[in-house]
Amino acid sequence: MDASLLVIQPASAEPIYRQIVGQLRRLIASGQLAVGELLPSVREVAGFHAVNPMTVSRAYSLAETEGLLERLRGKGMVVAAGQRAAHSQSQRLALLEPQLLALARHAQELELPAEPVLRRLGKLLGER
Repeated sequence: MDASLLVIQPASAEPIYRQIVGQLRRLIASGQLAVGELLPSVREVAGFHAVNPMTVSRAYSLAETEGLLERLRGKGMVVAAGQRAAHSQSQRLALLEPQLLALARHAQELELPAEPVLRRLGKLLGER
């Protein structure tokens, strides 16, 4: 894995360490990160994204506690052996559920009908 695979949004309300863990969770669930795949070092990620190394270390530790990652002495962090190669589509959709609920609530608060919201989402996802 390359440090550039992670997208960190410093202005987001979500703490950076949670952004990293969430992205790791999704990359593993989709199969983009395979079991045993080596992650970039804390210094690599921190340097590439210009964030505090302790933030990246906290994210890696939390992911390790959740069983997503495991520490290999002398090598670094790798995707844990207990992770499946890829989750089913319904399991991956379940990871989006909180964001979908928030999107639906925001659209209702803005009194936007579903059609233009879905059309815009389709464009963002690369559909025509």
